[in-house]
Amino acid sequence: MDFSLNLGALDEGKLVKIDENKLYDVTVVGSGPAAVSAAIYAARKGLNVAMIGVKIGGQVLDTNEIENIIGTVSTTGAKFAETLEKHLKEHEIAFKEGHLVKEIKEDGKDKILVTDDGKSYKTKTVIVATGAKPRSLNIPGEAEYVGKGVHYCSTCDGPFYKGLDVAVIGGGNSGVEAALDLSGIAKSVTLIEFMPELKADKVLQEKLAEQPNVKTILNSATVKVNGNEFVESIVYKSRETDEEKTLNVEGMFVEIGLSPRSEVVKDLVETNKIGEIVINPENNSTSVAGIFAAGDVTNIRQKQIIIAMGEGAKAALGAFEYLITKY
Repeated sequence: MDFSLNLGALDEGKLVKIDENKLYDVTVVGSGPAAVSAAIYAARKGLNVAMIGVKIGGQVLDTNEIENIIGTVSTTGAKFAETLEKHLKEHEIAFKEGHLVKEIKEDGKDKILVTDDGKSYKTKTVIVATGAKPRSLNIPGEAEYVGKGVHYCSTCDGPFYKGLDVAVIGGGNSGVEAALDLSGIAKSVTLIEFMPELKADKVLQEKLAEQPNVKTILNSATVKVNGNEFVESIVYKSRETDEEKTLNVEGMFVEIGLSPRSEVVKDLVETNKIGEIVINPENNSTSVAGIFAAGDVTNIRQKQIIIAMGEGAKAALGAFEYLITKY
């Protein structure tokens, strides 16, 4: 079959504009590490590749220090996103930036992607790499005070709370890491965990115990956020006694995990009970032929940058194999 081989890079390494009238071999939905990896691997196979996403980097842009990408001792989220973009520009990939895919429709073997500006793009295969978003508590006052004391990224917003009292909700790795970050900024940090014990790695718990301005409250549910113009306090309830207590804080950081951004395909492909796209671990295919998925939006257990990038590569190779054997 004809892939319209697309092996050359553009002059000055610039990404090309996406074309509504073109049938792409692969269209990647998303713009984080998994998406960029998928797009590059597909382009290296000589495929015509498009990518649609808000901003190159995705969740990585909300990360400060990154020290677990093998071969890169230390970097920041912003710098890593720059390297992703630079690498992407080495290939002639059509990128529609600043937009979301709102719908994916089947058109025979092909797929039609409809973006939030009402435009449509046709593709032979799709790789969904839309990542995940922070889970919310869904308690009274939370939504009202988002950005006014309620936050979901300590790296992004922690510096605003220098010398103030804050709370971190969640005792897993992300919650304990946030508490550690904030302990060097805030006057005091109170970590509230729903379960009777912390779930974070032992090394993180040991570091947390060394911080003199961090207090841990276990087996308690955060039930309300209070304030006027900004957050002034939160209410938590003991799961053992049902006693409610008020904690005066200026900021609350919710760190209870991620929710997959799978809405665009939730009625199209198989997902599990928490909305993660179920994939075949061998080639990242989904329950619908021609649709693949990679990264935090899928049901892989480990949610790590380096793993997401590997999954993106697998999805691209899976799409390539599908095109040459089944399309």
